[in-house]
Amino acid sequence: MGIYEELVESIKTSVYKEGETLPSENELAETFQTSRETIRKALNLLSQNGFIQKVRGKGSVVLDVGKFNFPVSGLVSFKEVSKHMGEKTRTHVNELSLIHADPSIQEAMQLDEEALVWYVSRSREFSGERIILDKDYLYYGSVPRLTREICEDSIYSYLEGEVGLTISFAKKEITVEEPTAEDRRLLDFEGFANIVVIKNYVYLDDATLFQYTESRHRPDKFRFVDFARR
Repeated sequence: MGIYEELVESIKTSVYKEGETLPSENELAETFQTSRETIRKALNLLSQNGFIQKVRGKGSVVLDVGKFNFPVSGLVSFKEVSKHMGEKTRTHVNELSLIHADPSIQEAMQLDEEALVWYVSRSREFSGERIILDKDYLYYGSVPRLTREICEDSIYSYLEGEVGLTISFAKKEITVEEPTAEDRRLLDFEGFANIVVIKNYVYLDDATLFQYTESRHRPDKFRFVDFARR
């Protein structure tokens, strides 16, 4: 087990609790019998993945690991995000169908009445609990083929790696709503009164709007993060 993995395990098992400060770089280097540069790399990775916050004059403060950092400004797939979460994850495909877009999707995706879209409903499971419901609509003209296997793995990996699409940018809207009957049926939602909804309008490099997604998150497990610069 590497230094990063050992520190993650110590945080998860409350050897280092939320709000506490990790030992200094010098102390950690002595403990692990390695260089400060190696320790610094491990701490940077802990910071990037939401386990610690570096505070000037105080050190590396342990964060609440009951919540996952979910990047708001980035355009990443669930598979890419889940690699850094350190949790066992699984995707359940609830539905995959090729449909005529209804009026609300036509408006959201700027499509005509005859346009076909792929509809994909997927529940995302973390450590045995289904806590995200992703409802994707993908323009058939840009995505001529989808399978359940592709949807269980990563649609973006398939589109970029095999179809050759260049996914460029997205517009996002975040709201807090009451959960629907569908949310309660497809997620482990007992005891929660609200759901966080991220609506994504995703464009290719030629400015084609090819995907509209509603990503519906149980509110207790996520910290929605962004990085701002003045």
